[in-house]
Amino acid sequence: MRPLDWGVLAASLAGIVFYGLWRSRGSRTTSQYLLAGRTMPWYAMALSIMATQASAITFISTTGQSYADGMRFVQMYLGLPLAMILISAFAVPRFHASGVYTAYEYLEKRFDAKTRALAGAIFLLSRGLAVGVSLSAPAVVLTVILGWSSVWTTLIMGILVAAYTVSGGIAAVTWTEFLQMMVMTAGIIAALFTVVFLLPDGVGLPEALAVAGAAGKLNATVWRFDFNDQYNVWSGLIGGMFLALAYFGCDQSQVQRYLTGRSVAQSRLGLLFNGVAKIPMQFFILFTGAMVFVFYVYTQPPLVFHPEAMRALEQQAVYGQLSQEYGRAFQARRDAAVRLDLDGFRRAQAEVDEVRSRALALAGKATGQGRVNDTNYVFLWFVVHQIPAGVVGLILAAIFSAAMSTISAEINSLATVSMVDIYRRFIRRDAEDRHYLAASRWLTVFWGAYAIATALYAQNLGSLVEAVNRLGSLFYGTLLGVFVLAFFFPRTGGTAAFFGMILGEAVVFAVWHFTGLAFLWLNAVGCLVVVISGNAIAWARRGAQVRA
Repeated sequence: MRPLDWGVLAASLAGIVFYGLWRSRGSRTTSQYLLAGRTMPWYAMALSIMATQASAITFISTTGQSYADGMRFVQMYLGLPLAMILISAFAVPRFHASGVYTAYEYLEKRFDAKTRALAGAIFLLSRGLAVGVSLSAPAVVLTVILGWSSVWTTLIMGILVAAYTVSGGIAAVTWTEFLQMMVMTAGIIAALFTVVFLLPDGVGLPEALAVAGAAGKLNATVWRFDFNDQYNVWSGLIGGMFLALAYFGCDQSQVQRYLTGRSVAQSRLGLLFNGVAKIPMQFFILFTGAMVFVFYVYTQPPLVFHPEAMRALEQQAVYGQLSQEYGRAFQARRDAAVRLDLDGFRRAQAEVDEVRSRALALAGKATGQGRVNDTNYVFLWFVVHQIPAGVVGLILAAIFSAAMSTISAEINSLATVSMVDIYRRFIRRDAEDRHYLAASRWLTVFWGAYAIATALYAQNLGSLVEAVNRLGSLFYGTLLGVFVLAFFFPRTGGTAAFFGMILGEAVVFAVWHFTGLAFLWLNAVGCLVVVISGNAIAWARRGAQVRA
């Protein structure tokens, strides 16, 4: 990091934080603190929703995912536009009309208190696990750049985000996310243009596309139907739609965004904007990862991108031999790419992958981690070692902006559900508003500390972008199922919905544990089990009452 990069990074982060605090001044009631007094315009909601989802994981891990596995990850978002239309049509007007603070508060109005409590508990468990994953990504950044312990980097990021979230509430979160999304967009564009510019002379975009295609990195659509394949058109359209319906329609970190809207129309505009913009944005980021791969076809990358694992590998006796094998395989691949000998390139690529696989396994033994997964370090290595001064600072500002937006949104939504659905509903029901405002702030502090603690474990989960979606898919289908019952099955009561949720969660965990079903399908499985079992239980109870 050069002085110019530090200046760009510091100015960006300081500007974002102070802007959010300035825009959120006056949050002195519970409604203002948790819902911004329901005054947010659609464009602020739209960019806030996008920024909440576009975490640092999007920059760090999605580019690495594309480097390792190609662009097929983009198919996960194919069902998003339809999901946004359905949520805008059915969920938004119901939530706004009910005047609730949380999505789960609506379930008590429709069903009963136990259904609300169970849904709130499922959200706290799932989002509580995910917030640690989100915080671990920027900790990876600081560890790579500064060489600090991950404990210190996690503490720095966690405390910074918690500070303005505790102070300003949802208004601070939303307005900082508005600015953060602009910084993120600039960072994405800068990264892609820089990597294309850095390709060697004689390698233009047509040649880069040919090489990336030969390596299987441009596999943006896979039409083969396979329940065990994580990413194909069908899992994206169907499983991805269920995931998006659950995330944007039932997850408080997203629902809270459009509950802040001035009207139903403003909330719908914010959601529909995301339905249009998300896939191109994700495609752009994945394409950047594919171009980083092409860059390292011509410029030799390290055997292992994980700095600590690489240092441990260098201490092993066989490192010299591995390094020589890797150099020969890289040179063969590079020569084939220069000649555009695509068959020869594929053979050389297989040799490079085989040597790297042995290196990762050896590094894992040396560090005591089993097998090292360096996916999350690929893009960072490229940024730190290849990108010119100034641009590095902008890209890192984009990564930190993404991290801060997601973490602050998750901490805020966790505190909101804890206060509204648990504390105010079951512990202290008739206190003054200023008491609930103070409780909201203290709960925000608690969840910030929780995020820091869980982030230390999350760094060992491999590809973070997959980890966070896998975690969500274990719970989202159940939440979506109970809201489908609430919206479309008026004869289903609270007891049937409650036990339907328990059965749905049990089936999801059983399928996840005992089968190889791709995780996107778990969202559909959970939803369908809850809807079918909830209706079956309601029908059986009605029959029993008639017979009685």
